Amino acid sequence: MRKHGLITCMLQRSAEGNGLEWLDETINRAQSIHILGAGLNSARPAHQAIHDLDNHGWRLVPIHPLDAGRTILGRVIRREIEDGIIPEIVVFFLAPKRTMEAILTMIVKYNSDQMPLIWLQRGAESDEIVEMLESNNIKHVKDDCIVEYITGNNMNKVPKGENQPWFRQIGDDDGSGCSVWQAFKPLETGSNFTTELEWAGDLEDLAKSHHTIARYIRSLTKLDETLFETAIRLS
Repeated sequence: MRKHGLITCMLQRSAEGNGLEWLDETINRAQSIHILGAGLNSARPAHQAIHDLDNHGWRLVPIHPLDAGRTILGRVIRREIEDGIIPEIVVFFLAPKRTMEAILTMIVKYNSDQMPLIWLQRGAESDEIVEMLESNNIKHVKDDCIVEYITGNNMNKVPKGENQPWFRQIGDDDGSGCSVWQAFKPLETGSNFTTELEWAGDLEDLAKSHHTIARYIRSLTKLDETLFETAIRLS
């Protein structure tokens, strides 16, 4: 039997089993899990979630605007979910007000077929948020912890996803106004920086993001090279 707390969704529950087959299928089908609020503060549950879900096979995407460009276990922190990226599962370790703002942005950005599973960690939800999700027929989970659900039910992504190289563009520290494009190996921590972060993401982000920098890097790809080779050549 699946271990779980109170699960809420807008899908028809199965007549057999515990009615959570849809949730298992959604998690197993997903390649990536975006975790909002995952920054460098190791005392925060969102940061710990990256550690707890490490080695379970999913591509973990930490999101934290203040810590973007740094890494958690070699996974680069993004400033936001950029245009062009279609998330599959978005986990909210945010206060209800910020959670509401982020979900409203998603409702505007994504059509009904693109809307990810919204996972409200304990403390992120409010009656207003749940009512909004239900009125818009958005799949969601509340009053449950994704770490407890995945680890407690011994879930692993099959086949396990490969860790990806990641990239970063920062301002030069010589005052020239130029930018520095950097490439890092999968799970590499990366050097510290004190200048402005202009963009950060892994190879998948680089391939799909509508951000100006990602689009520019893609435009420099030669006929005989992959996007990865282009990114390495430019670093």
